[in-house]
Amino acid sequence: MIARFDAIVAGGGPAGAAAALVLARAGRSVLLAEARPGGFKVGESLPPGVRPLLRDLGVLERFERDRHLPAHGTSATWGGGEPRRVDFIFDPNGPGWHVDRGRFDAMLRDAAREAGAQVREGLTVRDLRRERTAGWEVRLGCGGAAGADIAARRGTRVIEARCRAIVDATGRRPQVPRRVGARRHRLDRLVSVYGVVRAVEGDVDARTLVEAAPGGWWYTALVPDGRRVISFITDGDLMPAALRTADGLAAALDETKHVVAMAAGYLELGPRVAPAHGAVLAPPMGPDWIAVGDAAIALDPLSSQGILTALYTGMSGGRALDASMSGDPTPMQEHVSRIASIGARYEGARAEFYALESRWRDEPFWARRRAGNLVPVRALERLRR
Repeated sequence: MIARFDAIVAGGGPAGAAAALVLARAGRSVLLAEARPGGFKVGESLPPGVRPLLRDLGVLERFERDRHLPAHGTSATWGGGEPRRVDFIFDPNGPGWHVDRGRFDAMLRDAAREAGAQVREGLTVRDLRRERTAGWEVRLGCGGAAGADIAARRGTRVIEARCRAIVDATGRRPQVPRRVGARRHRLDRLVSVYGVVRAVEGDVDARTLVEAAPGGWWYTALVPDGRRVISFITDGDLMPAALRTADGLAAALDETKHVVAMAAGYLELGPRVAPAHGAVLAPPMGPDWIAVGDAAIALDPLSSQGILTALYTGMSGGRALDASMSGDPTPMQEHVSRIASIGARYEGARAEFYALESRWRDEPFWARRRAGNLVPVRALERLRR
């Protein structure tokens, strides 16, 4: 028997879970499919501004009970040799957090499940096509080796379903756009080379530490389990092959002035390489689909706004889709306007911040990021129309 839903949400990270939660609370039948639950995920910092969003989603108290690690500010060695600190002490929303992403994402999926969504872990959208009249036919299957194991244990290797609308929350490699003619505009070539080390004894500095380097920039942050994440951000075509090895990553770390002192522990995980490029999808929605999170707009990690934007666009997208299914298309257009506004503010802030670092202005990484050579403005203009 083919299951039927009002909406299928592909991707169970913060954006997808937020959209599913909003739709389920509105009384919509929802299937939320997450291909790879659990495990370590890059993207562990939340700014103070996330608190109102968590409150609006009705999960703030649940989040606070999870005892994530408060983050009281940032320290950036950028534009000079000594770090500059930014404290959150005067922020009206209080501190930020360093979170356990696996636990954080699972908390949001649990909230969606309790609101009435069907949550299927270990499955991803394998095929989809529009029905002749309206809606979508969707085939879901195992999401990689880990997903296959989860799906097999739960007896859910393949699901055939139909739905009125699709929410694409599959991240930087969205699945729906190629089916509907939307175009994804890639804004840069960034990748993150990251690893996890056991924090040294006495390491209690919960600030996010950022340090510019000739070929890109580093960051490190504590996570709640007592380990420390280290990451080097550069363009994929500029990344030395040696960084894919533990010895190569350690040698590169030795060239830093501040990060190396915070990352002296034994490498327990990595190095791994993950996409970190900025991108914008134009358009980010249609009559029977909508993109949220990184699928709609992906930001440079320097912004520290990735999870915040995922929650915001997931909530906005869920509300817009609910209204559209009730016959009101206006919130869908408002969703597009919000994404365009995020992109415009991000474009200016990123150009300004990269321009502050001039010590290596002739190095390829930094030369690419001079003002006026950063974001293809035409992609954002297509969203504003």
